[in-house]
Amino acid sequence: MTFAVLLLVLGGFLLGGAWSIWKADHDTKGRTGPQVAFAVVLLIAAVLATASGVLRLV
Repeated sequence: MTFAVLLLVLGGFLLGGAWSIWKADHDTKGRTGPQVAFAVVLLIAAVLATASGVLRLV
C-alpha cells in the first residue's frame, strides 16, 4: 500500500467523522457551536488529506 492510498483512506475516514458529527444534532436545540467547529475542522483535514493523496498519485 502506498502512502497516497493511505492518505486517501484517511481522508475518507475523516470525511465520515465530519458527517457523523454533523448529523448528531439535538432534537430541539439543533447543533451546538463546538459541534459545528469540530465538524468543520474534520472536513478541512479530510479535504487536505484527500488532496495530498491525489497529488501524490499524479
